Amino acid sequence: MTNNLATQLREGTSKSHSMAENVSFVKSFLGGVIDKDSYRKLVSNLYFVYSAMEEEMERNKENPYLKPIYFPELNRRQNLESDLSYYYGSDWKSLIQISEATQAYVQRIQIISRERPELLVAHAYTRYLGDLSGGQILKKIAQRAMNLTDGKGLAFYEFDQVSDEQEFKQNYKKALDSLVLDSTLADNIVAEANVSFTMNMKMFQELETSVSRIIIKLITNWLSSIVQPILGNS
Repeated sequence: MTNNLATQLREGTSKSHSMAENVSFVKSFLGGVIDKDSYRKLVSNLYFVYSAMEEEMERNKENPYLKPIYFPELNRRQNLESDLSYYYGSDWKSLIQISEATQAYVQRIQIISRERPELLVAHAYTRYLGDLSGGQILKKIAQRAMNLTDGKGLAFYEFDQVSDEQEFKQNYKKALDSLVLDSTLADNIVAEANVSFTMNMKMFQELETSVSRIIIKLITNWLSSIVQPILGNS
């Protein structure tokens, strides 16, 4: 039996984590270059993912592998609804569309919930620990890059029911380590976490076209700022 699942997940997904961070959309985001249209599409995609995941976690909350890590205070759906209302307006439900990669991600979560609900541990780990780990940093980047001076449009990163995010993250890892697993199931959960990372990457890659557009625009504006003074002096 294994009791170090948190460590196995961290080490077993390190390569996938690194690959996800090197997707152009993510690199641009971390560099403070964010296309607002791409960002609101990301928010809508995440809404579909978290809606599915939280519905299936709720459905399976008494499962012995999920019960120890079932923390409704981490739920993101309501926060994402708030952000969608900000970016799309009150009629946001009729305006958002699920992307191809997001649809595949949602279907994966739903299939696992029916057939192997214990593997939902992997999806919860990938999303929620990521949210707790880098949420505040990403919030500041997004706020500055999109000039969200009123603080609205950033509810996704806010955990109102979590008083200490670092402490909660440690408690979450302890809950993972409390799961009584044999080595085969532990390996399967790590493998599914890598699947989750891959699906997140594909979701991010769909947004790269818009990112490319904004980078081209920034370069064009920069070149114009150089060329115009030269032409003006000629």
